[in-house]
Amino acid sequence: MNNNGQDKIYQIVNDQIIALLEKELIPWHKPWKSQGVPVNFKGNSYRGINSFILNCSQIANSYKSNRWASMKQINELNGSVKAGEKSQIVIYWNWIELEDKQTGKTEKKPFLKYYRVFNLDQTTIKIEAPTVISLKEFNPIEEAEKIITAYKNKPTINHVLGDSAHYNPVKDIVVMPTKEQFKADSFYYSTLFHELVHSTGHETRLNRHSEIKDHYFGSVDYGKEELIAEMGNAFLCGIAKINQDEIENSAAYIQNWLKAIKQDSKLLVQSAAKAQKASDYILGVTYND
Repeated sequence: MNNNGQDKIYQIVNDQIIALLEKELIPWHKPWKSQGVPVNFKGNSYRGINSFILNCSQIANSYKSNRWASMKQINELNGSVKAGEKSQIVIYWNWIELEDKQTGKTEKKPFLKYYRVFNLDQTTIKIEAPTVISLKEFNPIEEAEKIITAYKNKPTINHVLGDSAHYNPVKDIVVMPTKEQFKADSFYYSTLFHELVHSTGHETRLNRHSEIKDHYFGSVDYGKEELIAEMGNAFLCGIAKINQDEIENSAAYIQNWLKAIKQDSKLLVQSAAKAQKASDYILGVTYND
């Protein structure tokens, strides 16, 4: 099987995300704003790296709509794409049958493909204005609390006075500052979601941590796990309708991610998939991706 097409798709994804990171813009730190999670024309949420690719476009172009459609769907609705508008790619896995030259047996293997979509703002299709999300400070966010409750096999969460938030995989404990120490309740939930995503890697859950050999900050392995945690956090914040703000020391994190991404062209797609799996685990949902 020729991998040139596969490599091209990975490169398209990487180029878009790297361009943003080099501008110190982190797409998974401010997910979906008031437009909402990117969805297809039928209203189904995009998953994995597609969420971030389309989210980047929504933010960069200030689209009012969070809905996307293919050219075929647009034509079926008697709509058209406005002059000069450019499409975005959406990737998906398909299965192809390959014959093993040694055994003669046919095996099915996953194959990465993509198609192109347009935001409805780029078309002549009329859309309703989205509901703008407003956040209330220092009050529990109901949707966020539902997510925490849904995590049935979650680790112990300890709140202590201090400035450290971390997950201890040995003790399977998430340590958090007290809620009152955060500037806003949205900051609290975003931080907690990040640590909870880390906890899904425990051997009693998704066993992702068994793949990590180097836990030190700045290492490639550390960057990979942090990327998964940040992306998973973004997924959960999007579901809870929380807008994230830039984290402190973002430049250091950005350089760490860029280092890992440039060393592994498949990292973004694979990390987004693992982050999606982690957030699904926390939510207690199962998809047949």
